Amino acid sequence: MTACLICTFFQAMAQEGPTTPKISGTIRGKYEYQTEEGEGRFEVRNARISVTGDVTPIVSYKAEIDLCDEGNIKMLDAYTRIKPATGWQFTIGQMRVPFTIDAHRSPHLQYFANRSFIAKQVGNVRDVGAEIGWKVNIGVPLTLQAGIFNGSGLTNQKDFWTKNVNFSAKGQLMLPWGTNIVLSAQKVKPGDVDIMMYDAGVNFHRKRFVAEAEYLYKHYSDDAFDAVHAFDGFVCYDIPFRCGPFSKMSALARYDFMSDHSDGIRYLDGKADANGALKVTDYKRSRVTGGITLSFAKPFVSDIRINYEKYFYAKGSIPKVSERDKIVIEVMTHF
Repeated sequence: MTACLICTFFQAMAQEGPTTPKISGTIRGKYEYQTEEGEGRFEVRNARISVTGDVTPIVSYKAEIDLCDEGNIKMLDAYTRIKPATGWQFTIGQMRVPFTIDAHRSPHLQYFANRSFIAKQVGNVRDVGAEIGWKVNIGVPLTLQAGIFNGSGLTNQKDFWTKNVNFSAKGQLMLPWGTNIVLSAQKVKPGDVDIMMYDAGVNFHRKRFVAEAEYLYKHYSDDAFDAVHAFDGFVCYDIPFRCGPFSKMSALARYDFMSDHSDGIRYLDGKADANGALKVTDYKRSRVTGGITLSFAKPFVSDIRINYEKYFYAKGSIPKVSERDKIVIEVMTHF
């Protein structure tokens, strides 16, 4: 019933909008097999629908919902964007905050079937707030973004009031030869502990070859928890096909790492409690991922991603149910 109402909403927007909106979406279905446990599962990881459009030459909008984000329905983006002058934009609403490289990628732009630790656990933040952006050419293209946000997340807005300010800032410098340098910082407060995060990364894209490295440092105020270090690095090489159903094959390899991580919320006897203490919510581990991606020809963007993930845990760490050695076969279609 909920899905029908959502579809009706998007149809109404398409019919009644002042300009013709663009409707797009991403479907990701996959099969995973955990090699040590001998267990497998099918999963619909994403079923996203997005509507974007222009109301006037300077005012645009976006509304995006995921009908199956790991089995849950979530409103992701819902914002209005104003471009008052060349190179400037102002955005207000619910959005992905300007922080990191990998966490900012939409599902259809990911290189691997499963996200890096930086994108999934350490630097993954969507929130409600306002952001200003500026693009300028200083000999090379420079993009700056900065915003302030509630810190309430996506579902706790109605009765949320705060004296606290969460902020995020990001700068991207596009150098010659396909080199993109990204620096960003973010302050969040998911509970009663201030958290500062700093991220630095570089992406290199030259013809068929892509390489990327990113490092994130996460600090908890008052030494409430040990600082978190996280790293993600990968390479990708495209091999074009001249015939057959596929346009290319990509060979990929990735290494990512994170130390013991806390979500920033205090717990007591296993429940969230301000009188408790921060605890490890993601144990220290590293992972090596290798695989290939088979890309179908356009007009639809559709990939078959085949990955193998090998996990390495520190002594005493407790692996989560879905964070173990596995083979992943995913079919992603973006329309």
